[in-house]
Amino acid sequence: QEQLAESGGGMVQPGGSLRLSCAASGDPVTRYAMGWFRQVPGQEPAYVAVAAISWDGENTYYADSVKGRFTISRDNTKNSMWLQMNSLNPEDTAVYYCAAGLEVEGTQHTNWAAYDFWGQGTQVTVSS
Repeated sequence: QEQLAESGGGMVQPGGSLRLSCAASGDPVTRYAMGWFRQVPGQEPAYVAVAAISWDGENTYYADSVKGRFTISRDNTKNSMWLQMNSLNPEDTAVYYCAAGLEVEGTQHTNWAAYDFWGQGTQVTVSS
């Protein structure tokens, strides 16, 4: 079992930066792929993949819309994952969730249904 807690959300002006953190408690996250997903109320799909990282940190996956702006990282010794978000724009406004999943491989890293555990979410608002 994993409990995940996000932090670092908030309001920022266009062009600004935020760093989201995800702290895991429970089992060591070493076995888990981890990812960031976002949700905009009323929009489909419900959970859109932002970025994901393999259990060993060797492979990362990004949505086309955030490539070159966002960076995902993890430190298994700290049971933590981060999402550095730069050059934010209003289209990045959403609730951001961290997720952890076992037996996630390849392209499944960006499939929300492949993840087993979810945090409560943190709001990111980009507005002038």
